[in-house]
Amino acid sequence: MTRWFIRSRFLLVYILFMPAGLFIAYNGPWLVRFLEGLIPMDKCPLLPGQTLRLGETVDDSLDLWSRSDVQTCTYWGAPVMWDGMFNPKVYDRVHKERGSSVALTVFAVGRYLDAYLTEFLHSAEQHFMLGLPVTYYVFTDVPESMPKVPLGLDRALEVIRVPKHQRWQDISMMRMKAIAETIDQRIRHRHQYVFCLDVDQVFMGRFGSEALGDSVALLHAFYYHRPKVLYTYDTNPRSAAYMETADYYYHAAVFGGSWQSVRNLTEGCYKGIMKDKQSHVEALWHDESHLNKYLWLHKPSKVLSPEYCWAKGIGYRSDIHIARLIWADKQYTVLRD
Repeated sequence: MTRWFIRSRFLLVYILFMPAGLFIAYNGPWLVRFLEGLIPMDKCPLLPGQTLRLGETVDDSLDLWSRSDVQTCTYWGAPVMWDGMFNPKVYDRVHKERGSSVALTVFAVGRYLDAYLTEFLHSAEQHFMLGLPVTYYVFTDVPESMPKVPLGLDRALEVIRVPKHQRWQDISMMRMKAIAETIDQRIRHRHQYVFCLDVDQVFMGRFGSEALGDSVALLHAFYYHRPKVLYTYDTNPRSAAYMETADYYYHAAVFGGSWQSVRNLTEGCYKGIMKDKQSHVEALWHDESHLNKYLWLHKPSKVLSPEYCWAKGIGYRSDIHIARLIWADKQYTVLRD
């Protein structure tokens, strides 16, 4: 009788909790991201009604108090750009009056060119810095395979051949050197601003002149609600990217600024990468780890919200009013073998 009772009890527990266990196993990541989204962000440290007072710049027109649900400025006085904070027409008018122009660098190496570049360029023509002169600098090891994409007025494209690397990690890290060299050789003579983007992304909404600034970083979509203790900085003391703590976790898929600032950043990251190679170590997240270290030591003058590079897999977030750029569907098993 006792054995029967024990077996019945275990059977009952199994029947009751197995569905719950399966539900958690299947939906666990989604539930975690949903709960993360409930963690409030820090707030702009200014007093209500105050402005950044950045010195007669167009960013002085930002309405920091139009968004009470997110952080709209950093403690060092950089704006964090969210939908509803700015008037697009004001930014476009000011930058047209200034004659601003933009270089966009993108790496499409190996199979990434066929998989992503055409859609990336087509969507950029619809949403990236419309109304301003833009030149796309496409870095590839197969320039003969470049797609033909119609470009609008004051839009141009240049192809730069880069060597092929066996590992995608080396491609990711060596782009820093290639960007710095291209800024020296070409971009500095033509454009005031540079944006560096990953190719496996698609523009879905306005990515305009409000994003321009001296040094521009992007909040990583997966980290902006997480406690800092969960940020995945490189914690290896032997790496030049070593960090114990910092302000934010930035995404290397999007960064930019004036050509001078972007050159300094890419050169600084490249030096860190080469120092690691001499020490026979590799940073946890490769060039992104070095980028986070650099931006901790050299604070960006403008921070873009995750609207400017969103991941659909995160699910619904009430603070994301518009996904301006999204991650394309990943095909890593095919592209990185």
